[in-house]
This record gives sequence, C-alpha cells and structure tokens, in this order.
Amino acid sequence: MNLLIAITGASGSIYGLRIVEEFLRSGGRVTLTASDSGIEVCSFETGINLSSDSAEFLKSRWNLPEAGLTIRKPTDFWAPEASGSSVPDAMIVSPCSMGTLGRIASGISGNLIERAADVMLKEGKPLLLLPRETPLSSIHLENMLKLSRAGARIIPAMPAFYQKPESVNDMVDFVVGKVLDQVGVKHNLFKRWGEQ
Repeated sequence: MNLLIAITGASGSIYGLRIVEEFLRSGGRVTLTASDSGIEVCSFETGINLSSDSAEFLKSRWNLPEAGLTIRKPTDFWAPEASGSSVPDAMIVSPCSMGTLGRIASGISGNLIERAADVMLKEGKPLLLLPRETPLSSIHLENMLKLSRAGARIIPAMPAFYQKPESVNDMVDFVVGKVLDQVGVKHNLFKRWGEQ
C-alpha cells in the first residue's frame, strides 16, 4: 500500500509522525509532506525538522533501514501525488489545521497537500483528516460536514480512556490505531473494547 501523509500547522504533529512510523513498520510505502507551518510546529513540538531532516534520518531514528519513505516539499506540484494518474492508495492529513481543512473544503489548491487532497476526492480515494482544534466553530463544523459529504473521513484526535492509558504515548497510539484501522493496517497499539 502506498500512503501519502501530510502534517499541517495544528498542534499534534506527533500523530502524523507516529502514523508514518507504524505504517512503515507494516511494510507500506509512505510519502510525507508538510506545510510550512506544519514544519515549524513539528520542529517546535518534536525537534524534527521536516525541511532538512531526510528520510534516511527518520528511518534510522525509527530503526527502519529498509523502509520506503519519501519526503516531498509542500511546493512540489510536480510530485506524482498531485496528479490523478498517479494517486496514492490513501491520504492522511494529521494533524489537520482548520485552515487546511477549510481550503480543502473549498477546493483551493495552494500547496501539494491541498492539491493531493483534491485529487483524492475527485478520484474517490480514501482521504482521512485528523482535525486538531478546540472548541470548534460553526464554520469548522460546516467545513467538516462538507468534506464528509464529499467522501472524506473525519477522525478527530480524541483518545478514549477505556483502555486505561498510562502515558501520553498510550493516548497518541489510540488515535493512531484508529487511523490505521481506517486504512486496513493491522496493529496492536491499543486494547479493543471487550479485550482482556
């Protein structure tokens, strides 16, 4: 499976990075891109600079030397993912800022993330958005409803607590697991309801 993962400027870049890591562990191929503000927030929150740290750096950080990871600049409209003739199997925007969500909902393609999301919708391919904002305004909710009606899946970054998380990582892994469920990737990131 070939997955496009985009990180935007909302807080919570760890969600996107963990999705990349777990998807690579499953044997999938990942193309990673980030908006300019996503690069800034990711660097601030995690110390990882997506504009200069290479795919090789991330693979060695995660101890995945054979992983298929490509990093694309947000301005790369020549990327295969910007065309319907080379669409990935699925795209995940994690975290998804309300600005990015609004532009996708309006069909505005000002960067690779927005263009690729537009391609996913027009081609009927899975587009998963992880909004990370609170509280939500009526505009935010209307944009999410518009995208849901267009075929996108809205997966708010809301961890559950029935699995009794013991750390922030446990809460992150719950959300990441829910995303992986949506793209059919098996994982053991959390205990499912009813499991011992």
